[in-house]
Amino acid sequence: MNTERLLRKIKQGNVNNVALADLHRLLVGLGFDLARVRGSHHVYSHLECREIVNVQEVGGQAKPYQVRQIAHLIDRYNLELEA
Repeated sequence: MNTERLLRKIKQGNVNNVALADLHRLLVGLGFDLARVRGSHHVYSHLECREIVNVQEVGGQAKPYQVRQIAHLIDRYNLELEA
């Protein structure tokens, strides 16, 4: 799924069945950096955000509550896809 489509999907509240690889592309496109990976935990940071983002993989999918948290961060910090 392309990043623009995934961003629209998440903003509409559809947080189920989000592939971790797609979410990674979206986070990188929003300016996040993958800070570290320990086991199934992928931790992202952003220069403009105080919070870090922790995403866990379960069967190739991101957990819905974590996708919801990312949606709140996108709204709170007015993050947009980089060109």
